[in-house]
Amino acid sequence: MTGGTDTSGEVTRLLGELGRGQQEAVNALLPLVYDELHRLARAYFRRERSEHTLQPTALVHEAYLRLVDQRASIENRGHFLALAATQMRRILMDYARKHHAARRGGEDQRVLLEDSLAISQE
Repeated sequence: MTGGTDTSGEVTRLLGELGRGQQEAVNALLPLVYDELHRLARAYFRRERSEHTLQPTALVHEAYLRLVDQRASIENRGHFLALAATQMRRILMDYARKHHAARRGGEDQRVLLEDSLAISQE
């Protein structure tokens, strides 16, 4: 589906339902905004490194889940897309931090100096 003004009212209605805790709105909302979210994700990936292991579809799904789980009041389609863009940037930054930490030995086990001294004294 393409995002357009004909579905903006429906998106706003579903966002209101979601804000009131009606979880069934989650499934109805995704098809109405999916193409726009995927377009955003692809735009972000054009700026990422080529060997990135995260895919645009995974980014869309993660951002969408974060948005619908946050229980914040989302006013309309534009507000939703702005929040989605923010979530996507955060996800990509978190992913990059983890990637760089792993490259610097982030998975290595840390040993306190006192622990290593106690071992050597025995």
